[in-house]
Parts: sequence; structure tokens; C-alpha cells
Amino acid sequence: MKKTSKIMSLVLAGAMVLSLGACSGGSTAETTKAAGTESTEAVTAPSSGEGTEASSEAGEGEGQTAEGTTYKIGILQLVQHTALDAANEGFLAALDEAGIQYDLDSQNASGDQSACQTVASKFANDKKDLILAIATPAAQAVAGAVTDTPVLITAVTDPAESGLVDDNQKPGGNVTGTSDLTPVKEQIDLLKQILPDAKKVGILYCSAESNSEIQAQMAREAIEAAGMTSQDFTVSSSNELQTVVQSMVGKVDAIYAPTDNTIAAGMTTVGMVAGDNNLPVICGESGMVDNGGLATYGIDYYQLGYMTGQQAVRILTEGASPADMPIEYLPAEKCELTVNEETAATLGIDVSNLK
Repeated sequence: MKKTSKIMSLVLAGAMVLSLGACSGGSTAETTKAAGTESTEAVTAPSSGEGTEASSEAGEGEGQTAEGTTYKIGILQLVQHTALDAANEGFLAALDEAGIQYDLDSQNASGDQSACQTVASKFANDKKDLILAIATPAAQAVAGAVTDTPVLITAVTDPAESGLVDDNQKPGGNVTGTSDLTPVKEQIDLLKQILPDAKKVGILYCSAESNSEIQAQMAREAIEAAGMTSQDFTVSSSNELQTVVQSMVGKVDAIYAPTDNTIAAGMTTVGMVAGDNNLPVICGESGMVDNGGLATYGIDYYQLGYMTGQQAVRILTEGASPADMPIEYLPAEKCELTVNEETAATLGIDVSNLK
């Protein structure tokens, strides 16, 4: 069990941690901001700590591919929060470990769909060698604008259902990547284990995110199967979070928040209002727990991004085609239990028996 409150963690998936131990240190970045997006010019950082800045001119030495190629890579991330940041970091770590030399144009749309469209069009005009889109709205914008460049996606629950690929097993176009489909049933089982007397669960999500609609339906089914009832509480933007969470008080015994980007980005607000009103929040991912939720059983987004980076390596260096690369999923054994002991203490909930 991973325990938060700035204390200690026990990761259930030990094998995953060991496999990541060989990863190099990722990248350093110099950041500038313009037009509501965040542009990052990154430098590769080999594990020796003596790397040089990635540029359009291929250098010599460690960190290059055998062909000495420097690739133009664009990253569009929907919004900044712990899970998506981790996926971004994992992706770059996989490239660095493989010795890929790259120029990086990294953009953060700050949750603005119009900014996603603007960045996607820019990437299309820039003729990138490969593009990574993080989260469903960002992926939909890039897939709609870019047709002749390999596009990888991550932190997307169901790419086929979201219209990003023809089929999750055989994408059929220039888009493939990884899914962050979480074990929703196991998360609801965790809720029931922690709160055996709970009768009604409020499902909190953003109605504008197709990812969340999919998870909400899964949650409704799991809640009913666990002998409880559910009620949806939706927001269209982060500005509505405080009001909507307050409206749940007295109506539900607990809150379930899936891996929703709007909720994750505003999780501090959710946790504060829920905590003040003695409402436990079971979350879709660990970063949300760190920011005020009670617990989750979920995936590691760094590992998800790393897996996506490995796909990028195969595309760039082996000529693999996205059309023939199935959407990949983290296996269930890579999930981990995360509990915020500080939140549990505030709510007066005993979590000592969780494992």
C-alpha cells in the first residue's frame, strides 16, 4: 500500500519498480510561455549527467542513435496535474534510455480545447517526426489535424470509443498509443471495503470528457453490483467544482472521482470541500489521492508514459507502423494501492487493515 501524507509508500507492483530502475534521468527543460500554452525546449540528459542540449544538428557521442539522427518531436499535454506530468516524464525517459536524440517542442494547453486545436495545427505545419498527445481532448485535436505523421496517445481510456483509432487491437491509421483504463470495479470494491456502511455514492466527473463518461458508466455498474446506488454530479469546468461538491453534502455517503483531468487538476478544492463535510473521496489515480482524496487502486502513469515511449522508439528506429500497433494497457499487477493517511485521520477512518 502506498501511503501519502508526505510519508512512505509500499508499491504493490515491485517488479515494475525494478524494471524502471534502469531508466536514465529524463530531461531538463527551459520553459517559455505564450498564448496560453507552455512551450518547452528540452535537452536530453544521459544517465552520466553529462549530456548536451538536443538541437537540429546531430552531435557526436553518447545519446545518439546509430544513424546520428535528431528527431523533431512534439508533445501536447491537455493540462498540468500529477498523472499527466508523470506520463510525460515516463515517455521522455524511454527515449533517453534508448539513446534517441531529439528536438522537443512541448506544449501545455492549460485545459483549453481551443489551445489544443491551435497547437495541433502548429505541429501539423511544423512537420514533426512524431507527436505525443496526452489525454483525450489533446489526442482528439492532434488526430484531427495531423494525418501524415505518427501520433502516439496516452492517458486515454478507450481510444476507439473516443474516435481516435478504428479498433484498439488494429488502429488502422497514423494513431496508436496506450490506454489508462483503470480497474474501476476494484476501486469501487475498495470503497466498499473502507466504507462498508455506504449506501449511496456520488460520481463526480466532467461531462465534457468522453474518457470520464466511459468510466462513469463502469462505476455505475460496479456500484450497483456492490449493493449500493449512485448519482451523477458533473461539472463543465473547474470553476464549478466547489459548488458541485458542496451540493453533494447530505445526498451521498462517499464520492467516486475517476481519472478525469478537470477533477484531477482541481483535486485540492475537491478534497478541501469534501473533507470539511466528512465525505470520503475514492479516486481514479494516486495523484488525486495525494491532493486530498482518501484512496485508490490504480495505475502508475510514469510507467504508462514509459510504455508509450517504447512505442515511439519502435516507430522511429525500427520503422514500425502505428496502423499495426495495438493500443497497449498496463497489466493489473502493475496497479498499486494508495492511501492518504492524513485524510483518513481527518475523516476518522481506520485504514490500517488495507493491503
